[in-house]
Amino acid sequence: MSYANNRSDEQQRVNHVIREIEMKEEKLYSKSSGIKESVIDLRKNFWEDVTVNLDEPDDVIETQASIKQHAELLSERERSHGKISEELKTLGKLKDSPYFGRIDFTEDPGNITEQIYIGIASLMDYEEEDFLVYDWRAPISSLYYDYPPGHAAYGTIDGTISGEISLKRQFIIRQGFIQGMFDTGVTIGDQLLQQALGNNASTTMKSIVATIQQEQNKIIRNERSKLLIVQGAAGSGKTSAALQRIAYLMYRYRGELHPDNVVLFSPNPLFSSYVSNVLPELGEANVRQLTFQDYLRNQIEKNIIIESPFEQMEYVLTQTDADGYAVRMKNINYKSSADFKHQIDQFADYLESDGIQFKNITLQKETIISNDQIRDYFYSLDSTIAIPNKMELVVKWLLKEIRKREEMEKDKDWILERAELLDKEDYLQAHQENQERDVDDPALEEEILRAEVAKRVFTPIKRRVKRLEFVNVLATYYQLFTGWTPEIVPANWNEICEQTTENLANKFLTWEDATPYLYFKNRILGADSNRSVRYLFIDEAQDFSEFQFAYLSNVFPYTRMSLLGDINQAIFANTIEGNPLIPEKVEERHERITLTKSYRSTRQIVEFTSCFAPGEEKIEPFNRDGALPQLIRLDSEKAICPALMENVRKLQDSGNETIAIICKTMEESNGVYDLLKDQIPVKQITEETYAFEKGILILPVYLAKGIEFDAVIIPDASYRAYSREEDRTLFYTACTRAMHNLIMISGVDPCEFILRAPHIKYEEKIM
Repeated sequence: MSYANNRSDEQQRVNHVIREIEMKEEKLYSKSSGIKESVIDLRKNFWEDVTVNLDEPDDVIETQASIKQHAELLSERERSHGKISEELKTLGKLKDSPYFGRIDFTEDPGNITEQIYIGIASLMDYEEEDFLVYDWRAPISSLYYDYPPGHAAYGTIDGTISGEISLKRQFIIRQGFIQGMFDTGVTIGDQLLQQALGNNASTTMKSIVATIQQEQNKIIRNERSKLLIVQGAAGSGKTSAALQRIAYLMYRYRGELHPDNVVLFSPNPLFSSYVSNVLPELGEANVRQLTFQDYLRNQIEKNIIIESPFEQMEYVLTQTDADGYAVRMKNINYKSSADFKHQIDQFADYLESDGIQFKNITLQKETIISNDQIRDYFYSLDSTIAIPNKMELVVKWLLKEIRKREEMEKDKDWILERAELLDKEDYLQAHQENQERDVDDPALEEEILRAEVAKRVFTPIKRRVKRLEFVNVLATYYQLFTGWTPEIVPANWNEICEQTTENLANKFLTWEDATPYLYFKNRILGADSNRSVRYLFIDEAQDFSEFQFAYLSNVFPYTRMSLLGDINQAIFANTIEGNPLIPEKVEERHERITLTKSYRSTRQIVEFTSCFAPGEEKIEPFNRDGALPQLIRLDSEKAICPALMENVRKLQDSGNETIAIICKTMEESNGVYDLLKDQIPVKQITEETYAFEKGILILPVYLAKGIEFDAVIIPDASYRAYSREEDRTLFYTACTRAMHNLIMISGVDPCEFILRAPHIKYEEKIM
């Protein structure tokens, strides 16, 4: 059959599927309208339909039952209406593009060939008898991603089904019309990828279900590994695959896996915004998404200031000449290691016999239970009891002592004075209680009011005790660096202690201290292992230290983890040693998948950046051509502003919608923004930026992690800016954000990383 006939037949099938969708839509709209009217009617007449009678106890029970019955009916109708709305949304997406793939599969043994069409969601015909489209996550759909024509197999609950794929066809369908169609013998044909990758950068990450490659499919459908490690080159689709993995798991375990059971750690709020649309696009609710900094902030006392990882980064990059810089680097290095975790464990063992600091419990600035009393009681308990369990016993003792004090204070004059300030409702309540006892006794009424005042005064104290706020965790952690000598100490330990205690005295935790402090806090107060989180995804995992990963393994012992990152982009200080992406250092049962092909950037950009990529793994470019990266040398620093403006205009004229001016630091970013803000419309990205927009963006490299732009300009690619070996990951990360165009501006001496590439890999221009 000719290609034209094939295409005509396929378009007829698309038309048939769209008619089926429209019939289903009409049926759902009709059903939805009836339910909506029912919901409105129930809300309007709720209290008229409910039987309300509070005269007798039996009447009260009957009233409660009536309210519950009507509330449940209303809730059920609202759920039904919401479900129909979701179905209509899915049908709307399918009507635009019903499917993107087809395989013809003959199951063994047999001679019946089934045509299987694959899309973003399953679709049955109007009679609900036959599948018109299979969900990309269905077991049979794995054939499309994993096999070329020929022998193939897929797993089901009942076992493995094998057979023969006789045809593999791919479609580009928009607004119900086939725009492209071709048969292929590989996972996904270059033609489909070319079209998908040739578009401009979007403000949100796109779903990749139509272009999932075989190696990405291994990530998505992996159900065996407790720890899945994905080392992926820049632009290899690891984050997209991780999000499709979440969608797959939500589909695979629907009914038992809920959005709250899945957590995604993002590198920054901008990235969270950038990926926020992928799961809803696939018909799934967004999972819990936060930065690791937010996670720590939620559990560390609010009166303690925490340095952000970006502030630490800015210090490391800009304060090399500052007093104490060398010590700070030693500090960062040691506190990022498992050795420091071992030291904290030793200190916690020491605290079983002495050293925990407590706070006075006060009432109106008067100490009612002193820290010495609490300490004496704590250390009087059996020494074999674990510290967190002892704390629970101390809580019980304190609450008992506080209740005694509450009884004493209740009879004092100041309580009566406060009772006189109570609201009218409180007096009516006390009077009613008095009446219920059939005794008209003013003294009893006063007793009730006194008890109410005492309760209100002491309840916050009891609440703080239950939250273990009587333990001075910060002061105890301070002792780790002053009142105790560990068995083995690193070089410069005294200087590290001095620097740390100065920060702690100001209630300030550096980023390298934040995780150790929380780990220490959990050691002495106790922390329930988080059983509700069944899957934890960590993006940009190369920026997590050995200590941070050990902490997460401790907090989430029963959780399956997926770590995604690129060692080539490990830009934060001292995160390579013992990094969880390097499996030799990981004790967990794990599986490692390496993605070497880069799809984001053009072949020219990938070949250029591969020349100075920090890692040793080969990076394969996808065959999408574009312009060579440009190195622009300036004769004078004053030429930087005209050079930036001229190149921005050229990039805009060639169709680039999102142009990122990527600086090394926020300090440099501020300078470039001040230079351009009155010349052209620019937007500056900071760590407080929560939404990604198109336009001309200025940002430091560490906020560009995980995001792609149509074009990237590096305003200072000189030797002065990137001279150290540690700068290589920064420069590599900045360059690999570019999809179509990369421009590097330098003075007379460009950085050595550019010069490591053969001259044919980039073009040079002097301005």
